[in-house]
Amino acid sequence: MSTDLDQVFAALADPTRRRILSMLLEDDMAVTDVAEPFEVSLAAISKHLAILTRAGLISQDRRGRITWCKLEPKGLYSASVWMQGFGQFEPVNLDAFERFLAAELGDVASDDA
Repeated sequence: MSTDLDQVFAALADPTRRRILSMLLEDDMAVTDVAEPFEVSLAAISKHLAILTRAGLISQDRRGRITWCKLEPKGLYSASVWMQGFGQFEPVNLDAFERFLAAELGDVASDDA
C-alpha cells in the first residue's frame, strides 16, 4: 500500500494534475480536450496523464483514433483512508499538508541528485 500511496500523493502534488482531476469530475474527456486550457504541449499533458494513470486516479480508453480519460474515484481511497487516520487527533489542514508534502518531496528530489 505504501507504494500506491506514494504514487497517489506524488500525482496530487502537481497543480496541473489536480486541475485535470477537477476537470474530469464533470465528465470523461478526450486527451485533446484535457490539454486545451493549458499553455503546455500535448506531450506534456500526456506525461501528466500517464502519472495520473499509474497512480490509479484516472483510466484511459482508446476509442477509434481518440483517447478518452475517465476519473477513477476509487484511486483516492487509500489516500483518503490514510488522511482520515489523522482526523482522530485534529482536522487536517490541507494547505499545511500540501506545504509539508512539497517540502518532503523537495528533500527527496534533492537527495536523488
